[in-house]
Amino acid sequence: MAAAVPPVASSPSLSSFKPSDSYCINCGASSEVKLDDGRVFKPDTQKCSYLSADEDVSTTTDSIPVSAFMNSSPSSLMDLYKAVRIFTSDSTYLFFISEHGKHWVCLYFYPLHHEKYDFKTAVFTAQTNKCVLLHDFSMNDSKVVLKEYLVNATTHISIIFKPRKDFFAFINALEIVGIPGELLSDSASSVAQGNTVNDLSDVTLEVLYRLNIGGPLITPKNDTLARTLAPDKPYNVFPQGTKVVKGRNIKYRPDRNVIRLIAPEMVYAMVARMTTTSYAHTIWPNFNISWAMRVEGTFSYFIRMHFCDVVSRAKNELHFNVYINELMGISGLDLSEKADDLAIAYYTYYVLNASSITNDSVIVQVGPITNTGSSTQNAILNGLQVMKMSNIADSLDGLYVVDGSYKGTKFSTPKVLSSKVNYSSRKSNVFGSRLSSVYGKCFTLLELQNATQIFDQKAVISVSGFGKVFIGTLDDGTKVVIKRGNHGSEQGVNEFETEIQMLSKFRHRHLVSLIGFCDEDSEMIVVYEYMANGPLRDHLYGAANKPTLTWKQRLEICIGTARGLHYLHTGATQGIIHRDVKTTNILLDDNFVAKVSDFGLSKAAAMDQGHVSTAVKGSFGYLDLEYFRRQQLTEKSDVYSFGVVLFEVLCARAVICPALPMDQVSLSDWAMQWHKKGMIEKIVDYKITGQSVKDR
Repeated sequence: MAAAVPPVASSPSLSSFKPSDSYCINCGASSEVKLDDGRVFKPDTQKCSYLSADEDVSTTTDSIPVSAFMNSSPSSLMDLYKAVRIFTSDSTYLFFISEHGKHWVCLYFYPLHHEKYDFKTAVFTAQTNKCVLLHDFSMNDSKVVLKEYLVNATTHISIIFKPRKDFFAFINALEIVGIPGELLSDSASSVAQGNTVNDLSDVTLEVLYRLNIGGPLITPKNDTLARTLAPDKPYNVFPQGTKVVKGRNIKYRPDRNVIRLIAPEMVYAMVARMTTTSYAHTIWPNFNISWAMRVEGTFSYFIRMHFCDVVSRAKNELHFNVYINELMGISGLDLSEKADDLAIAYYTYYVLNASSITNDSVIVQVGPITNTGSSTQNAILNGLQVMKMSNIADSLDGLYVVDGSYKGTKFSTPKVLSSKVNYSSRKSNVFGSRLSSVYGKCFTLLELQNATQIFDQKAVISVSGFGKVFIGTLDDGTKVVIKRGNHGSEQGVNEFETEIQMLSKFRHRHLVSLIGFCDEDSEMIVVYEYMANGPLRDHLYGAANKPTLTWKQRLEICIGTARGLHYLHTGATQGIIHRDVKTTNILLDDNFVAKVSDFGLSKAAAMDQGHVSTAVKGSFGYLDLEYFRRQQLTEKSDVYSFGVVLFEVLCARAVICPALPMDQVSLSDWAMQWHKKGMIEKIVDYKITGQSVKDR
């Protein structure tokens, strides 16, 4: 084993904070690179850093195309990607750690041109001693990739690269830096409110989003801890409802661990508040300010929100609610009470369980408390950070452990969530085999394991908030769809029971049929009929091996869906409201007959009152705004969602596209604008333009 890399001296930009450990390594290079923020990346030499391997290869280039950088970056950063270290066998960088605690681990990747190696074909795993950071990682394009993690360390950190057999691994640069102890808490509130998650120091985190809400890009040069914070505009779902306010003379509370290093002062000085313009309130009455970010739905997430009241004229004027994925984070937040005064920095942490994630999105909202009688209806947010949490396999990329073993055969929630949240009361054998005549066949767990090759990842066809959906084959050769619920979720139990009870009541050509269930060993598994052509959504967005639907097919699918919903609403003494109508929940059989699926959120309609008063559930973009505002559920809520589906089928674009211009972010708003102009044909999917109902 070669000697560990000696610490690199702290850069001038970090002069106000001297990390106990700081390693900046320019991999494969023969000279150092100094960035404009003061960090100096030293070359890795064979004698001091690189462990033995079958082959040690490095290469350099003179220039990197600007197109490789997705954000504006200093030219000095480009120099960091001009060299690369290539690994053809398992190889390790070893770093001694002088102070126990969380450390930033940053991995820099760019596929340089090389005569022998095509970097776009590299496939490898990167891990620490304890946690898998990247599993079977590869690069599909010529963009710079920066992966940033927070890793707990005691005496040393090893960064291990493991090429897949017959492939290779590479790295351009890496960085290990100790962070201030005040920067992260060991506990956080879980959403919805009520529980605390402890022992977060044992969890490895991956930084996915750092947003400067309402403000500009913050580069490492402008931050003491060399962080990058992106503008929030691409993620703001309703920018028309946002007004940016700039404050000054921001104060901190070190006695409450609110120090200047928590976030750059620019974050607290710039705030997004609700606009008072009549235009915004007309197109979306009683709105919340909302930010939507794409995530991987099988993981839990650590979320930090920054606040600073620079908008109020007096204390206790501002009270608002905080929501994460439509769950209450804080009810009636009074910043002047929490921070003791105006213009004082304040932040809070949350843990969002994987079971609360739908559509692979984290949605953060702040909004006013309604019906308070107050003349001040406002809400604010200054900064937002979203980090992925390592799972039961101590992995941030799948379910493989550092030793190569696979944890996927035993479905478990991330272990951190068991610290304080007690799920031991969860029901086992909810229905029992004696009721199989009512609820379909009661499958054994072994039968469903055999049907899916022990729930092999290759059998996964989709992931929902309830859990993963597998395709399987029973012993008699029958193909089925198997939805397996997340372990340890009380909400999951409710959805499991609801879905089975609802499906067992109905039989209709346009509703997916229940075959059976399994609740053995506290499992929550529902078995449905197999739908050969999968979700409608896959056919609208060009999924692999999915043919484009003709206008006639789309029309017939929409008519079939409407008939299925009508049957739900009217086909029983007490109607059923689906509450999650969307294109992923409309399945197509081998003849492209549409069938409505996923009844876990469904509710029986209250015919005497005309509505059901209930917490808002559903999928962002399809959600009925009247239901969202009043929290009163009616059949019309399904009709609204179905209307969004009609637009989606017509236009073949996602219902929420944060990257588009603000007037196009929401499909329903955008389509209605063209409809009111009498020009809806302008946004019709080009693949069906000019087709008639007779066209096939």
